[in-house]
Formats: sequence, C-alpha cells, structure tokens
Amino acid sequence: MRTYLDCYPCFLRQSIEASRMAGANQAQQYEVVFQVLDLLRAIPSGATPPEIGLEIHRLVREMTGNPDPYSQVKKEATEKALRLLPKLREVLDASDDKLETAIRLSIAGNIIDFGLNKNYDLWGEVERVLIQGIAINDIELLRKKLQEVKKVLLIGDNAGETVFDVLLIESLSVPVTYVTRGGPVLNDATREDAFAAGIDKIATVMDSGIQAPGTILPFSSIDFREKFIRAELILAKGMGNYETLSEIDAPIFFLLQVKCPVIGRDIGAPVGSTVVKRGLGFRSET
Repeated sequence: MRTYLDCYPCFLRQSIEASRMAGANQAQQYEVVFQVLDLLRAIPSGATPPEIGLEIHRLVREMTGNPDPYSQVKKEATEKALRLLPKLREVLDASDDKLETAIRLSIAGNIIDFGLNKNYDLWGEVERVLIQGIAINDIELLRKKLQEVKKVLLIGDNAGETVFDVLLIESLSVPVTYVTRGGPVLNDATREDAFAAGIDKIATVMDSGIQAPGTILPFSSIDFREKFIRAELILAKGMGNYETLSEIDAPIFFLLQVKCPVIGRDIGAPVGSTVVKRGLGFRSET
C-alpha cells in the first residue's frame, strides 16, 4: 500500500509520542520533529508507511539513546493479556466453531496498538469482535486452504496481541512458524515478546530481520525471505503487514482491525471493522 497524504500528520504525531516515550527532553523532541519533516519531504515514490516508520523510529532511538522506548508498555500489555487468557480459553472452549472464534479473538487482540490508540478496553474489544459482522470475510476460503497445507507462516504484529495469537496457533491443525519484528519498533512484538506470551512452546519463533513496523521484504533477512517464498499459507496480522504485503503476490490472508481511515479507504472497510481478507495469491479463488 502506498503512502497517502493523510499519513503525514500521523507520522509527525508518532515521532513526538515516540520521542517522549524514549525520555527525550524538549530540545530533542523539536529536533526529532524537524528531522522527520526533512524525511517526509524526501519520501521516494511508492514508499509504504512502514518504510517511513522504519526511518522515523531509527531516528528517535539514535537521538535519544533509548533502544526500546516502548519496552514497559509492551510488558504491561502482555501481562494484561495473559491475565485474560483463562477467560479467553473459556470463550473458545464454548464455541461451536473454534477456528472462527480463534480468528476473531486473534483479531480482537489487534486493538493493542500504541502507534494509534493508547486507550483501549481489552475485554470490551473481545466482546465487540466476537459478535460483530466481519466486513471483509474470507474465512471459508481460509478454512479450505488450512485443510490443504502442511504448515503455516504466521506474521505477528503487537506485543500483548501475541497472547491472543496463542489461541489461534493452538486451533490450527498444522505446525506454525511465528514471525516477529527484527528488533524493537513501536510496541510491535519482538522474539522476546513472543517468548513472554508463551508462543515458543507451541510454535517455531523467528524474526523478519528488520526493525520496521511491518514486513518490508527487500530489507528482510535472507532466512525470512526464503521462508516467505516457500510458504504454503501465510497469515499476516495487523495494518503494518497489510501496508507492506497487500501488493505482494503470495498465499496470504490478512487478519486485522481497521483502525485508520486511510487503511479503511484502501482496503474497502470502515474504521472499527474486522477483516479476514485474501491476498493477491488467492485472487482467482472462489
């Protein structure tokens, strides 16, 4: 997905919030903003929002000397989700369609996003996503594909959301490789965040090799790119993965909440929607 003009205010807001999370003083915050403005003026044609986010958050880390400004909120989000896990398991156990319920719960966890929304009611979000219609609903095609493959590549999104992904992984009947970011960026999940959620006990955990809030294939590690190319089925969580992979011809399903009007216009669903959308690799499937 290309970067739209409406993305620019979000980049500036995010740079200010990230610098404050990193403990920057006022002079440093101003300098971050001035450098981000220069960065935005030089955006190459076709750059995706996570490619710009990669540079913004690298700048914040370098200027403040803080390698992981969101470390504490990631820890708190994971702990909050883990406290809910027994209740989430009860919901899943009582379901007549465990796959759809596990998908809905995994998407509910996508609300944990400090890039856009620091204030959220996690259990309220679970209740909402469990009953609302799915705006773009390719679950039946996903169900069919899961019966045809021997393994799944699941690309995660945020720390805390990782706990909700545990239930999805456990509901799949094939082995899963779970992919995190290559290093701290925003509140996106790293290997350590996946381990804190217990994902290493039920799936193989690897990282993308890049410290970006999305999956930028040309910048990713050779190991990850090879895994991606060979994948029979890919589940990509969240908006950052949609922004970077929506134009890639691969066997992908995007699982996300629409939390931004720009994404909503691009994907074709209003803000607040839940989405299970086939990627270009399945465009001819019925």
